[in-house]
Amino acid sequence: MQTPQANSFSRRLTSLIHRIYPDVDPNILSSMIVEAFWPEGTKPRKRGRLPSNNLWTEKDALLITYGNSILDGAHKPLDLLHDFLLRRMKGVVNGVHILPFFPYTSDDGFAVSDFRAVNPQLGDWPDINRISEDFHLMSDLVLNHVSSQGTWFNSYLQGQAPYDKFFFEASPDDDLTDVVRPRTTPLLQKVETANGTRHVWCTFSHDQIDLDFRNPEVLVEFLRIIRLHVDNGISIIRLDAVAFLWKEAGTSSIHLPQTHAIVQLIRMLCDYAAETIILLTETNVPKAENLSYFGNRNEAHAIYNFPLPPLILHAMMSGSAQYLKRWQRGMPPAQLGCAYLNFTASHDGIGMRPAEGILPAEEQAKMIETIKDIGGLVSMRALPDGGEAPYEINTTFYEATGQTFDGKDDFHFDRFICSQTIVMSLEGIPAFYIHAMLATPNDLEQVAHRGMNRAINRHRWDYPKLNALLDDPSSQHAQVLAALSDRLRIRAKQSAFHPNATQFTMPLDDRVFGVWRQSLDRHQSIFALHNVSAETVDVSHIAMNLIDDEHWFDLLSGEPIDVNQDVITLAPYQCRWITNRT
Repeated sequence: MQTPQANSFSRRLTSLIHRIYPDVDPNILSSMIVEAFWPEGTKPRKRGRLPSNNLWTEKDALLITYGNSILDGAHKPLDLLHDFLLRRMKGVVNGVHILPFFPYTSDDGFAVSDFRAVNPQLGDWPDINRISEDFHLMSDLVLNHVSSQGTWFNSYLQGQAPYDKFFFEASPDDDLTDVVRPRTTPLLQKVETANGTRHVWCTFSHDQIDLDFRNPEVLVEFLRIIRLHVDNGISIIRLDAVAFLWKEAGTSSIHLPQTHAIVQLIRMLCDYAAETIILLTETNVPKAENLSYFGNRNEAHAIYNFPLPPLILHAMMSGSAQYLKRWQRGMPPAQLGCAYLNFTASHDGIGMRPAEGILPAEEQAKMIETIKDIGGLVSMRALPDGGEAPYEINTTFYEATGQTFDGKDDFHFDRFICSQTIVMSLEGIPAFYIHAMLATPNDLEQVAHRGMNRAINRHRWDYPKLNALLDDPSSQHAQVLAALSDRLRIRAKQSAFHPNATQFTMPLDDRVFGVWRQSLDRHQSIFALHNVSAETVDVSHIAMNLIDDEHWFDLLSGEPIDVNQDVITLAPYQCRWITNRT
């Protein structure tokens, strides 16, 4: 006889199945799903985890990296990465997102040819296992598409079951005018199969063929893949390009109800897993669309805070945080059991779509002009009317902060550190791309060699050379890594920086971006002030509302704060974390 808890699990699962696959027997599919996610006699928890703030703490911070960002020509790249993490990142971050580490054919790993194997050029599963023993590990579930040269698609071309029904087919006569895409290449690709001529859907490129989730066997197979990842020490699953999962001709084919229902189904399985699994959705879209992936505390545990990169960069270039502040004031606190993932730099470019409706067109144009001045690039996306619009800026974030709208100055280092300190200060979990931590310059040589704009921010370091630079305290790489590491170590000790601690955006001079954070138990307050300008700025004590009978000091400088003084002074690009206790 089933317990009430088991009945609840079954009811919720069959309800989701009915929403996604109304014509499929929900009992049969439910059994397939449970067997995929809990194989070999394992079973769900008796009760699913309830939403709470206990999945993360102020100690959590992530490093984002490719498995081969560090090479030496002799050792496995994953072993070198592990050595780097232990040598340079222990106590600085406690998690690492290794970008797709599977066999692939293009897009630097995002055209996966085998979801069950580790790319042998990087290492093998035991190498992944070792990293997961020392750090929380995030993997990519590239579930929208697969490589055109992988086993799945080759089997589809040959008409072999079950893969003959794994890929999304459409007709050139279908109404596809409203389809939203991040690329300008043709959406459909004509292919010859054992069953005749077909046109397959390609959201990203013709080497990345979209899967057909209308076929429930596709979903079940990905649940088996998630289980494989979890069994190998993965604790954070990143749902790559999930917004495009469900397609329908005559629609935008983005954020469709079935897509959200699939995310809810995966979330429910994670909540019932014995292992702690955090689900992160990757949706590089405007604010309201991005926030929708929290659902009603029943979809993603975490979402990327995609507007941050362009808005922080604009503040640094313009010397004004007015648009960053305006956006931040309108951001809701994450729901119970949910968190933002904050970042400025990633393996992709600095997305401009999330800035739509926030940054005026003329401000975006100034950013693009400035980026071009420093040698950066711009990638475009196709519009439904046949036109194009900026999709992302391609540059390392360190190089992007090298110049303001007024030109170059002597504040490059301070401006960059300020930009990253903002990420550390905000509600949510901070994440840092390895090339931001290392102050990597733009790699224009790789752009020319590979013919891809994003290669500018995907440098591969020679490990002996990198270590020599990091051991040299005069190098920009050592100085940036040391400064960021020091601040992250300080941050990890502050309960007011818990990802869900209270946050209030302070109404200050536009040259200063300030937030008040208060710990969940209300014992600690931090006033995080960031001067985004090249000018010295005074902030009034009255504007900060410092309590008289508390002892206040700056966590970053150690300087005591006298509440009887009229102002707190911020030097150009200076940051202050003013608190009443550690």
